Amino acid sequence: MASYKRSIYLINPKFQLRFSFYVCLFLFLSSIIYPITIYDVMSNFLDSSVKQKQKIELLYQRCGSMCSDLKAKDKTMSSAQLKKNLESKRKSLISVLTLWQVGFTALVFIICIFLTHKVAGPLFKLQKFFTAITEGGDNGRLFFRSGDYFSELADSYNDAINQLKEDYKNDFVYLSEVSAYLNNLSLVVPDDKKAVLNEINKRLGEIQGKFNEKS
Repeated sequence: MASYKRSIYLINPKFQLRFSFYVCLFLFLSSIIYPITIYDVMSNFLDSSVKQKQKIELLYQRCGSMCSDLKAKDKTMSSAQLKKNLESKRKSLISVLTLWQVGFTALVFIICIFLTHKVAGPLFKLQKFFTAITEGGDNGRLFFRSGDYFSELADSYNDAINQLKEDYKNDFVYLSEVSAYLNNLSLVVPDDKKAVLNEINKRLGEIQGKFNEKS
């Protein structure tokens, strides 16, 4: 594998963005249960604490002067203040959890882009090599960037191309032998048959020319 660096990370935006979006959506929906659970626990704790405080205050009111000493010693906040304080803490906690959820999802999205880049990059380069072959060109041996996935794909491509080139060479040698045989045969056949042999030789020469271009 080559050690060149690929500076563009969105090689195949349609695939990479869609894949990253679905992964993040699944992650977000599966993990959103934690903020909801914490919110529910905080709400239950708030309601329970406020109700408990309201019962104590109601008890002070019913006792009147008998509980004046206990009421004076009670330094805790009132039920309204307690409710306001707990609601503020709940909102702060939910805000922190929401920011964490969004930040973590964004981080996973970026990681997915990096990971899919290692998949889309090799496939994109392989496509370029196939396009070059279709257009009659040759980019040489195929190499992927260090760290890319499917490195064995490059080896399979190179082996296949080498085999095709070897087959081209063998066919070219065979065509050369056939052409030489026809040239010798044209020396002994009647004149009316030479035109046919010459036409065959001409066609073989065109085919050999194509082999020379590809080799």
